[in-house]
Order: sequence, then C-alpha cells, then structure tokens
Amino acid sequence: MNKISLKTLGDSLEGQLRSDSLTNTLYATDASVYRKIPSAVAFPKTDDDLKKIIRFAKENSIGLIPRTAGTSLAGQCVGDGIVVDVSKHFTKIIGLDTDRKQVTVQPGVIRDELNQYLEPHGLFFGPNTSTSNRCMIGGMVGNNSSGTTSIQYGVTRDKVISMKTILSNGEEVTFKALTQEEFMAKMVGDSVEASLYQNMYKELSNSSIKSEIETEFPKPTIHRRNTGYAVDELLKNNIFGSAPDNINLCQLLSGSEGTLAFTTEITLQLDDVPPPFSAMVVTHYKSLEDCLSDVAPVMQHPLHLCEMMDRVILDCTKNNKQQLANRFFVVGDPAALLMLEVKAHSQEELNQQLTALETTIGKSGLSYANPILKGENINKAIELRKAGLGLLGNMVGDRKAVACIEDTAVALEDLKDFIGEFTKIMKGYDQEAVYYAHAGAGELHLRPILNLKQSADVAMFRGITTDVAKLTKKYNGSFSGEHGDGIVRAEFIPLMIGQKNYKLLKRIKTYFDPSNIFNPGKIVDAYPMDESLRYVIDREEPQIKTLLDFSDSEGILKAAEKCNGSGDCRKTHHMKGAMCPSYHATKNEKDTTRGRANALREFLTVTDKKNRFDQSELKEVFDLCLSCKACASECPSNVDVATLKAEFLYQYQEANGYSLRSKLFAHNTRLNRLGSTVAGLTNAVYESKTLGGWLKNSAGVAAERSFPKIYSFNFDKYLSSVEKEHNKEKNKVVLYIDEFTKYLDIDLGRDAIDVLTRLGYAVQLYYAESGRTYLSKGFLKQAQKLAKKNIPELKVFAEAKIPVVGLEPSAILTFRDEYKRLTDDAEAARLIGANAFLIEEFLAKEIQLGHISPSQFTREHRQIKIHGHCHQKALSNQKVTFDMLNLPENYTVSIISSGCCGMAGSFGYEKEHYDISMQIGELKLFPSIRKLPQQVIIAANGTSCRHQIYDGTQRKAKHPVTILKEALV
Repeated sequence: MNKISLKTLGDSLEGQLRSDSLTNTLYATDASVYRKIPSAVAFPKTDDDLKKIIRFAKENSIGLIPRTAGTSLAGQCVGDGIVVDVSKHFTKIIGLDTDRKQVTVQPGVIRDELNQYLEPHGLFFGPNTSTSNRCMIGGMVGNNSSGTTSIQYGVTRDKVISMKTILSNGEEVTFKALTQEEFMAKMVGDSVEASLYQNMYKELSNSSIKSEIETEFPKPTIHRRNTGYAVDELLKNNIFGSAPDNINLCQLLSGSEGTLAFTTEITLQLDDVPPPFSAMVVTHYKSLEDCLSDVAPVMQHPLHLCEMMDRVILDCTKNNKQQLANRFFVVGDPAALLMLEVKAHSQEELNQQLTALETTIGKSGLSYANPILKGENINKAIELRKAGLGLLGNMVGDRKAVACIEDTAVALEDLKDFIGEFTKIMKGYDQEAVYYAHAGAGELHLRPILNLKQSADVAMFRGITTDVAKLTKKYNGSFSGEHGDGIVRAEFIPLMIGQKNYKLLKRIKTYFDPSNIFNPGKIVDAYPMDESLRYVIDREEPQIKTLLDFSDSEGILKAAEKCNGSGDCRKTHHMKGAMCPSYHATKNEKDTTRGRANALREFLTVTDKKNRFDQSELKEVFDLCLSCKACASECPSNVDVATLKAEFLYQYQEANGYSLRSKLFAHNTRLNRLGSTVAGLTNAVYESKTLGGWLKNSAGVAAERSFPKIYSFNFDKYLSSVEKEHNKEKNKVVLYIDEFTKYLDIDLGRDAIDVLTRLGYAVQLYYAESGRTYLSKGFLKQAQKLAKKNIPELKVFAEAKIPVVGLEPSAILTFRDEYKRLTDDAEAARLIGANAFLIEEFLAKEIQLGHISPSQFTREHRQIKIHGHCHQKALSNQKVTFDMLNLPENYTVSIISSGCCGMAGSFGYEKEHYDISMQIGELKLFPSIRKLPQQVIIAANGTSCRHQIYDGTQRKAKHPVTILKEALV
C-alpha cells in the first residue's frame, strides 16, 4: 500500500488520516509490552468515514485496529495496519431513557464522564476499571471490562443492551436481544447479517459443539472470563439452552476486541447510584497466605469491593508524591491487605453490616490490624489501589513488572490453592511476583519482574506465561479475566478451550470478517506473544550525554521509558488534576505525557544522527508542553516531561541555534534590569501601540498580550524603614526576592516584608535569579551557572536552619526541584531544597505551631477563591494557601478546581500559542471566575496566573500574601 492511496483515502474523509512518522510512532504502542508501527492512523468523524476506511481496508487487504484511550495491557491496540482512533470525534452521549434506565453512547465516551452526566438522574454505569477517568466505553466493551465493582454490579457484557455496528462489507447492523421468532426472521435473506444468524444457529444447535463448549470453557461460576469469544454465554437463552432469556449477539461482540465488527453506538443498562452510607474495613496481614484465606469468608457478605494489594505495590506508593498522602491507613508493613467496602441506605444498616463483617474477620484471627475508613478517606484508599498499575512503572532500570499472566481468574474456592501452585512456579523462575487487584472476583493481577530487553528474560516471559496458562487450565479458570486476550494471551486460547472450540472461534471470525480486516492477530491466528516487543532484544543501548542529571532514572532514556502507557495523562479537564493542559484543549495523543515520553524513547533510540535530539518530530511533540509539572506528581510513574523538555530544548538548540525570541525570554531578567533604570520610558514604549506593537511583532509575541510593567524599587531601604516600627519577637527568616518580584511585582515584595515584619519575624533579604526563564527555554548552561552561584549562598542559610521563603512558586521551587539536576553536589542540593519554602508553606506551618493567631487579623467578612500555581500543585500543595488564608476568623476560603491557567510563563505570550493558552483557560478557570460576584477576592500566587486571569476575565487577582497583609490589624 503506497502513500498515494493513503492520501486519496485521507482526502475523502471528513476526519483525518495521518501517516507521518510522529503519528505512527505515537500509535505504535499501548499499555502493553508490544510495539507495531502502523501504516497510518485515522480519526474518523462520521459513520460514512468508517465505511470508507473499511472499504479501503478490504480492497487493500490491510488490517484495522480500533482504538479509544489505548490503555490495553495485552496489545489489542497495536498493529501494522491502520489504527482507527475514535476517541476524538465519536464522543457523544446520544440519549438517555430514565424509565428503562438505559443510555446510548458513542464508543469514545469516557466512563467517569458518563457517570458525571448520569449522576443528577440517580443512575450510573457500574463496571469500574482502574483507568475509569480516561478509558472509554468502546474499549470497555471490546475487553468486557470489569473493575472493582464487578462483585456487585457485574461486568460490561452484562450491561450491553444493543450495539450499532458496521460489518466488514459496510453493512450497518444493530445487534440486540431477540425472541425466537425475531431470531428466525433474521435468518431469512442473503444479507451478511442473515448469514451470520444462519451460521450461528447451525453451529450452536449442534449438540456435540455445545457439549464441547460446556466441557472445555472456564467454570461458569467465574464471572470474569474473556477467553476467546463468549460462545458459552450464547448457550444461556431460549434458543440454544434452557434459560428463559432472549438471545443477544452483543454477548459475543463484548470481549471480541474489535475483531468481528466496528461499533458506532452502544446502549447500556444502568443501575441506581450506590447506597449513600459506606465504610471500608482494611484488613492487614503478615503473609499472603493469610490474606487469601480470608477472601472466601468475607465474600459471604454483600461487599461492594474486595480488593487486595501486596507489599510490592504498597512500597511503590512510598515514592510517589501524590499517593504518599493516600497511605494514611496503612498500619506497619503488611505483606498484603484487603480493602472491604460495604454500603447501606442508612447508618443503622451500615453499622449492622460492619458488625457482621468484623465478626467474620475476628473469627479467622488472621489479620493484625483492621482500620475502618469512612467518607473521603475511602476514596483516597481507592485512588491508592487504582494507581497500582502505573506505580509499577516506577521501578528504576530495565526490570519491570510485566503484564502477561496478570489476568487469571479462578473460582473463589480454588483461589488459595491456585496461588500456592502459582507461587511455586514463580519460585522456579527465581521470581517474586506482584499481587494485586480483585480478590473478591477470584482474580489477582500477578506480574513477574522481567527485563524484556534481554533474550534470556524474553524466554522466561514465554515460559512463565505458558506454565501459568497450563495451571489455569488445571483449575478450569479463565486466562483472560478482564484485560482481554490480545497478543499476549491469544496464542494460548487453543490450550485454554481445546482445539475443537478454537476451530469454532475461527469459523465465527470468518462469518463476521471473511477478509480478516478487523484487528487481525488478536483472538484467532494470533501473533507470537514474544515478538514485536517494545524494545529491540540484546541491543547495546545508546549512551546519551545530558547536561541535566538523570542518574535517579539511570539516564534520560530510562526516564522516558518509565512511561508504561497506562494513559493517566489522557484524563480530560472534567477530572481532577492538571495533567496535561494542552491535551485537555487539543485531545491529541502527541500532547500527552505518554505521547511525549513515547516519542522521546523512540527517536532517541531509532536514529543515526550524532545529536539524537536533533529531530523535528521531537520539536513538534514538545511544542505544546507548558512545563506545568503536573506529570511529575500526577503520573503514577512520575514521568517529568517538563524536565525532559528542558533537556531536549537545550540539545536541539545547541544543534540548530537559539531564536531571537527564545533569547529575549530566557534573558528576560537582564532586560528587565536594564529597563528598570529608565522604568518610565520602558513602560511608555511597552504601552505604545506603535512601538509596543512593533516589539511584539518582532519578538513573536501575541498582539493581544500586554507587556508587564517594569519598576525600580529599593527593598533594602523599605525593609529598614519598616523594621524600626516592629519588634523582632520571632525567629529569623530569609525572604527571597526573585527576578519577578524584583522588577515586576514590587508591590508583592513590599507586602511580604510588611507581613513578616508585622508578625514579628526578623527578615533578611536574599536577591538572586532562580534560572526559571533559562530552564523554560532550554538555556541550561546559563541555568547551571546560576545554580552553581546560588547553591553555596543558599547552603549557608540551610546549615544555619534559617528558612528561605519565596513568593513566586516557579522561582522558589526551582531550588527544590531542578537544582538537584544542575549540580554534582547532591547533598547541598538536598539541603537547600529542604530549606526552601513557599511563603504560604512557611506561614501555614507557623500557624499550626501557634506562632501566629487570628487576633492579629481583621474580623471583617471576606470570601476568597484560590487558584493554585501548577508548580505548587506538583511540588507542594494548595492546602498551605488555604490554611494561611483561613487564619482571619471570618474569611471564607475555597479552592477553585481550575487545572492549569494556560499562561505558563512565556508560553501564553508566544504568538502561535496564544489561542491554545486562552483555550486552556476557558476550560475551567475563566468560567469559574466569571461566575464570581465582584466582591469575591481571587487569590493567585503565580505572576503568570495573575496576568492570565486578567487577560481572560478582566478580573484582578491578588497574591495570597497581599490578601493577608490587607487583613492585618
């Protein structure tokens, strides 16, 4: 297939078709260990687009790989044909029938966003995967997803009422429940649909085929089973079995991984929202065996959740900034724990359930601690469990927890024995496995730790998978519980269900897809499970020299490889958090943390260029990164793209030169210093339509932006004047006057001096340029020079235990973050990082210690809304600002759920980035602010944030310290 024919197809679509190297690279992987470079990626807008793509695939004998969020663990979303991404345009909720409790959606609707839509109606979609804030209904149907709630609400297959599909010949067919009469009527005619019903009737009416299915398929008591096509489910109706239910081929399509038809609409059965009263008992165990022994007894209770985590997962959470706070309930160092949630319609009923559950737990006596969680604490514990998959990617180096046998499900009565034999298998491979997930459903996610860059471990990859497949078959379990067969397990389907049943599956595939265009290599005629891996085996890795220190990840390449593809960065602005602001606006894979990490990994390794960073694809993928650092804390694998981008920019510009605009922004402090000597003239030029407009145009600055005013101010003189008026009752503190405060936000510096001195602190001023402007533009040599100058000075304060407090988060937090990568004096970097505080952090701590009291502040009523700086959210927390502003007794303070403001320093000033900068602001922040009455005070501690808020809403925001100063009496 040539580029001309692809272009012809692309030109005929309302959507897009791309086949450039960057796009193909981004879609070569999912959350599995596999990598296949596709021929192209399609982004269809309409059903007609899909029909054209299907016709093209059939004519050119090329496969179509359906994809939504791309979080598949088994390799379902990779292939060398055309990837068809419906996540961008097939995202509509088509209709809701509250009487029937049914909703119809397109496949690109996100599970959690669907439930946000349903919540006002008292309904929700039950199946709940760990990826629920970004996974999409189409993918959930394709994999027959289950999640934590399956023990109460069932799996996705149970909820599918009907599916509107396009068959391989372009025929539109809706599958739904049919009576005997309707089924027989469907068999009449010569359409592809009619032939499907004819062939299914012929196959499943055969008593020997039915007997073979009943004998060889996994135990029917195992609710999570996705081995091959669910023909065993098709026997449970009034046509092929004794059950009274009508037949519905949606049961076959659910879990078929897009290999039978292309789905365009799905109608789902909903449930009433869960009971409002809930509690979680977390049982702690000294051994895995004790933990597993308790599963069957506790499952006698009506649990809504029965999840397990082992020590390996729990230890991973110790090193994750975001999840560290969610460990609050962990007592001691358990080998494993169970999270048992009960729900009720009243407190009395809840107490009864808790008492009964505690009695059962007490009878076994196996757990050593059983804390009870309620309210928001339950959600924190669930978030910790959800993060488990991504956290495994935090392992430094090439050895990773590999998804291959992580989807086994057995009957509850077999669980303990199965795990016992499984452990013996793993010991035979000198493996300590990772255990976590859905114990109550008989499914544990079991992962060996392997280095799939080495042939010996790839052989072990196959060996372990084969042995565990045989063990699963021994217990008549399901090798694919909820993650699907994909590449990693499809090869073992004949073993799991027998050759006769496997031949039946092949025939079914042919009935639906005779040209084999729908996701080939999955389910039947499988790709080998140990080929097409993400990494080239036994290849000598390139030694990539960097200016920044990436030794904590064993180099920049492994820092990028920490991304395992789980796709947490694909959550939209409707979810909590700020990662990734540009993706929120564009919905393009290249604008995710995953996309950037994958591109960097690929282009650093697959190139013959001397400067491996000198590639236009990398320039494109990093272009819209705002360096917000949300990924540094929100990504479970802590893939810090802002730091990766800084190194890339440096390396790329070293090869291609530094633009005038980059130089102007990077050296902005030097220019401000010069401008401040003639501040009046400088500001007059900036405000002039002619001269200011010429400057903007010459520098590539958006015409809509205004230059910040420049000032000259003597902070030392001001400090001397106010110190005379106040006693120094408290300890010494160093106020860091950063480059932004010194020349742009002088009022803020003055306010900080007022607050600290009037509260009785002995203030010392420290002037230094943090290097933030250099870091943001990739001028790493200049940033390093500043760091080396500042570190000895800052070290003096740290050793004397005099806290250094700063006003601009992006400046003061540089000492805590990037300085450790800019110096080879690790101990000094650690000391100064631990001694550098946002002024809110410092004052919040002083309030907590009782050194500052409400009596020092006004009793007037004020309402304050806080927008937090992205670096504060990533490297500190917003609560310190909240706590500080809550000090005045009658101040009502709340935090705006705002994500990123979209300015990001110079980013929002750049002409080509202005529109997306404002688009990001419009997603959450601007609408939230426009709703506020004028008397509400808006707090924003970032200088860029305050400028963005004004440009987007014409409202003036104040730094929290200014608000606190105005409250002093």
